[in-house]
Formats: sequence, structure tokens, C-alpha cells
Amino acid sequence: QVQLVESGGGLVQAGGSLRLSCAASGGTFSMYPMGWFRQAPGKERELVAGERWSGGTTYYTASVKGRFTISRDNAKNTVYLQMNSLKPEDTAVYYCAAKSRRDSYDYWGQGTQVTVSS
Repeated sequence: QVQLVESGGGLVQAGGSLRLSCAASGGTFSMYPMGWFRQAPGKERELVAGERWSGGTTYYTASVKGRFTISRDNAKNTVYLQMNSLKPEDTAVYYCAAKSRRDSYDYWGQGTQVTVSS
């Protein structure tokens, strides 16, 4: 029912920036906490940035805190991940996900590749 489509990935030099977008449809977007995940080759998928159910507060994995920012535009049904000061270790496939009322990330986008060169 809920459809998520990521965009904005690509190749960027270390120290550069990218802005990922996640367009949502098929649900009440403003009601779903969103998260950004990434998976690098040989590593487990990890939560990079997320939203809490209440207060609109956000949280980040330690490795990206201070560099990445998750935000949303409810009018556009879109969530963003602004990535600054990118490092080669940020290279991964990035996924947008939405929580359901089960409090789990049950809706996923197809992923977008982010490659950071040195």
C-alpha cells in the first residue's frame, strides 16, 4: 500500500555533499516515522537516521552525527537525507523506510547507490 521511491544517489568526492530524497505515496505520510538505512558490501544494514513517533525529533548513528540530517516536507510527501562532509566509508546503498503501527520498518524503497571516492 505504501510506496517509497528514493532518488539523489550518485558518485561524489570525499568532503562533498549529496541530498537523497524519498517520495512516499499510498499512505498518510505525515503519520509515519521515516528512517534512512544503508548497507555496504559485506556489512549488515544499519539505521543511519530516523524519526521518533512524537515530537518530530530525530536520531542518528554515531558515525554520521553532525554530518547527516533527516528532514521532511509533508506537503510534498517527501523525506530527505542531507549528507555533508561525505567519507569513503559512507559508500553504500541507501534505503528509505517507513514504520507501520507495528513499530517496525515495514515499508521500503528500492535503494539508491551512494559512492564516495577519495
